[in-house]
Amino acid sequence: MATDEHWDAQARHETPTERLDRNWADLLQEVRVVQTGVQVLAAFLLTLPFQARFSLLTGPEKALYLSTVGAAVGAVAFLIAPVALHRTLFRQHARQVTVATAHRLALTGILLFALAVVGAVWLIFEVVAGVGVGVTAAAIALALLVILWLSLPLYLRRSPDRPA
Repeated sequence: MATDEHWDAQARHETPTERLDRNWADLLQEVRVVQTGVQVLAAFLLTLPFQARFSLLTGPEKALYLSTVGAAVGAVAFLIAPVALHRTLFRQHARQVTVATAHRLALTGILLFALAVVGAVWLIFEVVAGVGVGVTAAAIALALLVILWLSLPLYLRRSPDRPA
């Protein structure tokens, strides 16, 4: 962390407080992007029980549905939590703890969102094309999310060719 602070001071000419303010603004912008997807998915999932074919779901399909709704609701909660945290700690001179905690909340929310996406893909493909196709589609969705949301960022983070 000291290296990061040193780089920020040298390259950006910003104080630790300015860095925390920038990190907070960056985090809020990122959360805004992912919140839209989470809210659309959660809204879609919440309408499913009111569809005529919902009663045709098997017991395991209903369990998958409920797990997926749970993950989506959890994602909504974790991704909105930084705003509640900020409101509660507003004017308490707690920017460092706010940024650090909101970072962890956002990561947890993104993980839950990924689980909800995989669950929704699994359920939809299973209902439309069968169990095997559902499991395969879910595995492909999971692999895609792991590659794009985890492996690629970690690779770039560790890459020696990354620009300074």
